[in-house]
Amino acid sequence: MRKTMRPELNCYDLGPRVTAFSTTRRGGYSEGNYGELNVNAYCGDSPEAIRKNRELLCEWLQCSDIILPHQVHGTVVRAITPSLLSLSPDERQQQLEGVDAVMTDVKGVCIGVSTADCIPIILYDPQHDCAAVVHAGWRGTVARIAEKAVAAMQQTYRSVPAQMQAVVGPGISLDAFEVGQEVYDQFAEAGFPMDAIARQQAKWHIDLPRCNQMQLESCGIPASAIRQTGICTYSNSGKYFSARRLGIASGRICTAIVIH
Repeated sequence: MRKTMRPELNCYDLGPRVTAFSTTRRGGYSEGNYGELNVNAYCGDSPEAIRKNRELLCEWLQCSDIILPHQVHGTVVRAITPSLLSLSPDERQQQLEGVDAVMTDVKGVCIGVSTADCIPIILYDPQHDCAAVVHAGWRGTVARIAEKAVAAMQQTYRSVPAQMQAVVGPGISLDAFEVGQEVYDQFAEAGFPMDAIARQQAKWHIDLPRCNQMQLESCGIPASAIRQTGICTYSNSGKYFSARRLGIASGRICTAIVIH
C-alpha cells in the first residue's frame, strides 16, 4: 500500500483571512515528468492522478474544488461569481476557456492559475476581501495582464491599489530566460525600460518577475507590499515544474488563494 500523501506547498502569509500558496512537485500521485503533485488537466497527465491530487489538495484546503482556467497567454480576466459556480461542470468550463486571470470575493472558493516557467501573481485586497490570480507568461507580460487584473479588481470590487498586497510566485529568472531578438523587440515596442529588464549575453535575457513587479507598482501597489519569491523554476526543476527543462508534456505548478 502506498504511503499517505501530503502535498508540499509554498505558503504566503497575506493575513489571517486567506490561504495563499504555490504547489511544488512533491506530495502527490502523478508520475514521471508529471510527478508528483500536478492538478492541471490540460498538460497530458493521467486523469485519475489529477483527480486524486485535486482531492488531496482540497482536503488540505478544506474546500470542495479548485477553479483553474484554460489559459491561452491572453489577457482575459474572469470573475468567479456565485452564478458561475452554480453552472454545470461543462458550462463552468466554457466560462473558463481562454482565461488567464481569475478573481473572486466568494468565501471558501479556491481560485488559481497553472504555470511551469511563466510568472504567477496573487493579488489580495484585505479591505474588500477579494483576490485575483494571474498567469503572466512573456506574451501576457508584454500585454500587461497584471495591470489589467488590478484594473478589473478596481472596477469590480472597488479595490484601491495602495491597500493591496501581491505575491510574484515561482517562475523563470533573468539568468534562465533566454529569448530571441523578436521577443526583445516586442518588449521594447510595448514601452518597457529595456536597460532595466534585459541583459545581453549570447542572446538576450529578460527579467519577467521584475517586469511584472514594475506593472504592479505602476498601478499603485506599494513596492513594500509586493513579495518576490525569487524562485527560478528552470534552475530548480527537481522541486518545481519547468517546461523548458522537462518539456511541455510535464506537470504544472498551481498558484492559488482561498478567502475564508
